[in-house]
Parts: sequence; structure tokens; C-alpha cells
Amino acid sequence: MSEVFSVWFLIGAALVFWMQAGFAMVEAGFTRAKNTGNILMKNLMDFCIGTVVFILIGFGLLLGEDLMGFIGKPGFDIFTTYENFDWSNFVFNLVFCATTATIVSGAMAERTKFLSYCVYSAVISALIYPIEAHWIWGGGWLSQMGFHDFAGSCAIHMVGGISALIGAKMLGARIGKFEKDKDGKIVKVNAFPGHNLPLGCLGCFILWLGW
Repeated sequence: MSEVFSVWFLIGAALVFWMQAGFAMVEAGFTRAKNTGNILMKNLMDFCIGTVVFILIGFGLLLGEDLMGFIGKPGFDIFTTYENFDWSNFVFNLVFCATTATIVSGAMAERTKFLSYCVYSAVISALIYPIEAHWIWGGGWLSQMGFHDFAGSCAIHMVGGISALIGAKMLGARIGKFEKDKDGKIVKVNAFPGHNLPLGCLGCFILWLGW
């Protein structure tokens, strides 16, 4: 039975990982052509950086032995007891972690330095997501209170959405989006249409399937 559950875990992980492609297509399609390379690379680095930091610290903080209901105990079972390590569970949680990070990319599209985004991606994958997800799925204080989260609506989408809102507020609008008069009043709003609608639509369908 455990083998069947592991396979089901990996099928779910594959669908969530496929959503990374969906996010990349949606964001690239609905932004200007000159920023396509930046958008695609940021989505790629979400998973590359996220995988490394999740292996080193994130997975332990998420599913390690509970410490006072706040964090999991960091550990390196993936390196030391790899023959008994629950690999399907690790992969499943890894792709969820990467999805949380990627949600923010679209909200800050076209106005975030690549290096700054990489730093953000590392922080949310190593600390923010693993700690708050431990509260819910790792036996932390919310779990102990009886809190349930179906399919990551809180641990993933709400946390990613709040992070995106904070990032968008800090960055402000894209340069040229609003035209203001001498008193600072907005007199015109300029549209920035996406450069590739079929690509954006493809991304939408990929996300739809993944969800």
C-alpha cells in the first residue's frame, strides 16, 4: 500500500511541477517581449535555487521533529539515511515550495532585478514557506489546534499572495504606467499589453490542469 501511495504522491508532484511551466508561460505571454528572458529565467531559478536550499534547510524545518510547535528540527537525513528516506514525500513538498515562490514572480514582473529576485527566492524556500507550512502540515501549533488546509490554499496560495502583495507594494507600478500632473494627480493610465496571447493562454491551461 505504501508503494501505491508513493506513486500517487509522485503523480501529484508531477502535476504541481508542471505548473511551473504554466506560470512561466502566463507571465511571459502577458508581459512585454523585452522582458521575456528575465521572466523565464526567474521562474527557472525559483526551482533551481529552491531545490538547493530546501534540501539543505527547508525540508528539515518543514517536516523535522517538532520544536515547541514553531519549527521542525533541521536534519540531513537525505544524506545520512538515504536508503530509508521518504523520497516521494520530499519531492511532493519540494514542488509545493517552488510553487509558493513562483506565485510572487508575476506580481513583481518587469520591475525586479534578477539578483534581488534570486535572494527572495532563496529566503522564501529556505525559511518562510518551510516554517509556516510546518505550523500546518508538520505538526506545529496550528495543526495542534486542529487547523486543516486543503491542497495548500493557506500554506501556499495565501502565503504566496501576501508575499506578492508586499513585493508589489514595495516596488510600486511599472515605469510609465501612470502619468501625473504637477500636483501628483494621475491623469492617464497606460496599458502594457502582453506580447503573446497564445503563450499566455497555454500557460492558463497548464495551470488549470495542474490545479
